[in-house]
Amino acid sequence: MKPNVAAAKAALSHLELDENPATIRNKSRDFFWYSPVLKAEMDHLEADFVVNPKSEAEVIEVLKTCYAHDVPVTCRGGGTGNYGQAMPLAGGCVMHLTGMNKIKEIGQGYVVAEPGIIIKEMDAELKEKSGQELRMFPSTYSQASLGGFIAGGSGGVGSANWGALRDLGNINRLRVVTMEAEPQVHDFTGEELHRVSHAYGTNGIITEIEMPLAPAYEWVEMFVRFDTFRAATEFAGALTKEPGILIKLASVYAAPIAHKYFQRVKAHVTENDHLCGLMVAPQSMDGFKTLLDRFDEGEVIYRSDKVEWDRHPGPVYEYGWNHTTLRALKFEKDLTYLQVRYGGDVEKVMNAYEAFKDDLYMHLEVMREGSGISYAGLPIVFPKDKAELDDLVARHEAMDCMIFNPHRYTLEEGGRQSTDQRQLDFKREADPKGLLNPGKMIAWDDPEFDYADMYSYAKILPKPQEEPAQ
Repeated sequence: MKPNVAAAKAALSHLELDENPATIRNKSRDFFWYSPVLKAEMDHLEADFVVNPKSEAEVIEVLKTCYAHDVPVTCRGGGTGNYGQAMPLAGGCVMHLTGMNKIKEIGQGYVVAEPGIIIKEMDAELKEKSGQELRMFPSTYSQASLGGFIAGGSGGVGSANWGALRDLGNINRLRVVTMEAEPQVHDFTGEELHRVSHAYGTNGIITEIEMPLAPAYEWVEMFVRFDTFRAATEFAGALTKEPGILIKLASVYAAPIAHKYFQRVKAHVTENDHLCGLMVAPQSMDGFKTLLDRFDEGEVIYRSDKVEWDRHPGPVYEYGWNHTTLRALKFEKDLTYLQVRYGGDVEKVMNAYEAFKDDLYMHLEVMREGSGISYAGLPIVFPKDKAELDDLVARHEAMDCMIFNPHRYTLEEGGRQSTDQRQLDFKREADPKGLLNPGKMIAWDDPEFDYADMYSYAKILPKPQEEPAQ
């Protein structure tokens, strides 16, 4: 059926709609432009209209109305996703949830909140009212919404202690609305959470979230300098492995990243210095210093609790995760990045570091994984076209380095590289017309797709029709 956008807008006109073309374009975009490939493919995309619901009841009304008129719905929070998660491939309605921004309940070790709440604002309220904080957040802390993090993120600041976002215990409960003639409301816990977490809003709209909390600390944020990339990598891994030292961040920046792209750090390093960015709980500082003493060349050059620099560098977490690439892009707009999983093998990291010196600057985030650790790579990649990026991906995969490809916009290509049967089964139940964020799930559009040839999947994104000449 052809979507009847006009009828849907008319039926929803009593809600808060955005009609201004500039606002619609702005709310139809996320951080897809990190990738030159996605920038070229997706820059023209935008919704037909934007609706800003303020309650679950309004979300249900939007979904029911758009279902009746065959209008696609793409959900959006702070718009900080960088795989094009919130880009409306088929136009239609963008549902912007930042108006649903309330904390509903704070308990001992948990919080219940609406999906549109900005994470930094939520954390501030949690600390003020309960002395607790969110265990994990993206580096886009000041802009990202909680629901967007759940639907589009995979880890972040806190993963050095708590692991990946989808690991057991990192999400308690999700309340989800389906897109049917009569939308249904589900509360998911346990194994059911995997139906909709990191699903890009392709099979349900999250309207309420219960997350675990931890005690809030005045984290000691540090930069530690090393002479070699190996020493920096081995130290960050050793620190993350120590069960008695409580940390929230362990980033590694190969030379010359800090000198070249970290403006407020540059005066304190040389182009040959490798850096670790760390967040350590104050009560763990003695253990931290003891461990650092075992690494002869490690030198603390900045501490947030003893600032000696003329200019405060700002939060150290804003140098890590995707902010590392963001800082580099401010200096060289043609740079891009990859997302790589090396596992816990330092030698695999070092082999990749040596093999790709002509292609990238290495940047690592160390995460807990089960009873061990894993090195996640977010290297800064030198300017390349699509064919060169595909070749770089292939060379990584030939070295048994798993790529979560940020130059593709589907769930599978950017993630597990296989069908997530739980998510597909729930989409068949919850979105029978396939109207929720269409085009993002290969398993729905091409159920027989052969993932052995992962990047052969290609779907041409329609360009807007030109107005006929008068």
